[in-house]
Amino acid sequence: MKFKLIVVMVEDDLTERAIETARAHGATGCTVITSARGEGLEPTQTFLGLTVAGQCDVVLFLVEEHSSRAIVEAVAAACQLDVKPGTGVAFQVDIEDAIGLRSQIASIQEEIGKEEL
Repeated sequence: MKFKLIVVMVEDDLTERAIETARAHGATGCTVITSARGEGLEPTQTFLGLTVAGQCDVVLFLVEEHSSRAIVEAVAAACQLDVKPGTGVAFQVDIEDAIGLRSQIASIQEEIGKEEL
């Protein structure tokens, strides 16, 4: 079974929406890294040396490759990543090898079996 790592960087108020959407489209779990800071084309504004921009979260999903594109597209739509600049970004990366996913693999195989019926 092959996997993809989906990385979603979103404003912290959109983290739960991203997680719920990914789960609804086949993600079996995630890791959230909080209090990250990103910067796009325009540098973040500062006030007396303090950054005015809000915090963002990095959400990592390790998913089966056949469901990865649907998850990325659903999260992008739910969080409006292409609508509002600075909302966030999502991308996927191929995974060479993964260990420690026995329970997720069983769940994924069960779900794939249901889809084939």
